[in-house]
Amino acid sequence: MHRTLRAAIVGLSIASSLSAAAAPDEGLLRVACFQADITSPLGSPLCNGLVMPAQEIVTPLTARGVVLLGAGQPIVLCALDWVGIGNESYDAFRKDIAQATGTLPERVAVHALHPHDAPGSDFAAERLLAERGLGGRMSNPEADRLALGRIVEAVRAALPTAQAVTQIGLGTGRVERVASNRRILDADGKRVVAMRWGSCRDPKLIAAPEGVIDPLVWLVALWHEDKPIAVLTYYASHPHSFYGKGGVNWEFVGEARALREQALPGVPHIHFCGAGGNVAAGKYNDGSPENRPVLAGRLAEGMRLAWESQRKVPLRARDVAWKVVPVTLPVHDGDGEPELAACLSDAARSVRERIAAARMLTFSRRMADGAKIPISCLWLGEARVVHMPGELFVEYQLGAQSMRPGGFVAMAAYGDYGPGYIGTERAYGEGGYETGPASRTAPQVEKVLMDAVRQVMSGTLGR
Repeated sequence: MHRTLRAAIVGLSIASSLSAAAAPDEGLLRVACFQADITSPLGSPLCNGLVMPAQEIVTPLTARGVVLLGAGQPIVLCALDWVGIGNESYDAFRKDIAQATGTLPERVAVHALHPHDAPGSDFAAERLLAERGLGGRMSNPEADRLALGRIVEAVRAALPTAQAVTQIGLGTGRVERVASNRRILDADGKRVVAMRWGSCRDPKLIAAPEGVIDPLVWLVALWHEDKPIAVLTYYASHPHSFYGKGGVNWEFVGEARALREQALPGVPHIHFCGAGGNVAAGKYNDGSPENRPVLAGRLAEGMRLAWESQRKVPLRARDVAWKVVPVTLPVHDGDGEPELAACLSDAARSVRERIAAARMLTFSRRMADGAKIPISCLWLGEARVVHMPGELFVEYQLGAQSMRPGGFVAMAAYGDYGPGYIGTERAYGEGGYETGPASRTAPQVEKVLMDAVRQVMSGTLGR
């Protein structure tokens, strides 16, 4: 099923906008695992101010990750139990984590798991709101900076504990009765006629097919001889069972992760949300609190199957590469800056509308100024792990996998949260929530992103 790739890293020029790690040490790869508490203080806004603020802590929120050492400059993979981290916040987190590890920001991937009873962070949008008397309505920037400080401390403390990696295990496991496509199309398959969301009680929508999903959990395990050091998993779905009552928690994906850590004591489990922007549990979730552990158990079972299916292969530092293409995304053709600024300053508009205007204005200004969002890929021998921005449609994940038929291609989305939802070119003509005002990108975004994915996944490791 997989093919063996010869080991070495191809250096690519900055002029080509494609960078790879410098030739790594011929010795062992090492990995340091870290974890930090990033729980929201009570009273903090959740889900970018769109739901009830934090009233109680149901489960703590964590930042978890690994630092890969020995393959050129360090590579950092980090997953946060937050709804999203975008624009200036995304850049700040990567910059500070990079400084803590002695690497470059483009070699740091930060992703959110996207539970809605959790905070989001965007320092620039928050600043726009604060200037208009709405500070602290979308986020808690002081708490965000403290959380970043705890992540940096955890990363620094982890570096001396790095362990040698001698092999990786690659596995997949099918998840039954969790994911379903949110967008219900008409009989011709051309227009969205209904949304199934993260929970649903409409019998007709429940009866509709699952639609386009990736039913697999993708698993990468790092081993030292016969001892597992860390497990990384990837699954494409919104992680929602129920939310909005102020109960801070890491949702059913966090519960599934906890179940697997109980099954493998002492082995850190880092989970990433895949390209699940148009995927959720609506077909199998009625929104009742009792269903959260059910969904968690189903996802944990898929993780178990992936663990048991893993095939181990030797891995050395020379088998590892990091490739990145920075891109500027096309901005959604909606209100221009004057209209957004007017909405943001209009006290007669709802707080929700003004927050939306601040977020759109921040992103559009950023793209107009030529800011770049990194599209990156971690090469682990024959495996590829692609790191993407926004609430990405699952078709991007399936498209990346189609570039290596029969190969191992996992994807982490919800990187830079600035773009919001990112649909396919076709989806923008179908209507529906995700490709309306919730998206800040234009239909041309598909070509930009898929061209970048093709670049970071192409080539060889051979000298």
